[in-house]
Amino acid sequence: MHYKLLVIPLMVMLLLFSASLTKEVGAMDALKITSPAFQNNGNIPGKYTCDGSDINPPLVIENCPAAAKSIALICDDPDAPMGTWVHWVLFGLPPDQKALPQAYQPKGPVKQGKNSFGKVLYGGPCPPSGPPHRYFFRLYALDRALDLKAGASRADVDAALKGHVLAEATLMGRYGRPKK
Repeated sequence: MHYKLLVIPLMVMLLLFSASLTKEVGAMDALKITSPAFQNNGNIPGKYTCDGSDINPPLVIENCPAAAKSIALICDDPDAPMGTWVHWVLFGLPPDQKALPQAYQPKGPVKQGKNSFGKVLYGGPCPPSGPPHRYFFRLYALDRALDLKAGASRADVDAALKGHVLAEATLMGRYGRPKK
């Protein structure tokens, strides 16, 4: 009789443990974006800003879902004085894309949209003096390729993303202008 009373709680504990283990394994397989140049929530090196070479930092993409047909990337600064400032709009990346090297130049079906500088390219962090701003590199795995032309606006890309995002990941870096 005592044996049966012990088995039930042990079985419940085992089920709970296996459920939590499944969640942890699933979390490890989530879409991920990182950079060898800076850690999430870390400082973006000056090289990747308007105070340096103004080239994109290298980015690493991991765990894109098997069902993905394309990837999009948007980099923006929500701390800009005039509202969110878009630094980079990139779409049409193949789902097997594992990295974007620094100074990435899109080829083939990969297209760039227009940023808030009015250009169709990466425009690095360039905040006014004051506290550092946050720069979000937002990665989207999509169930289709976006039917947009190069130079599309952020709003056009956001509208095309609706209902087609399979997974998303974010890398955030900070940058403040050096004192002169």
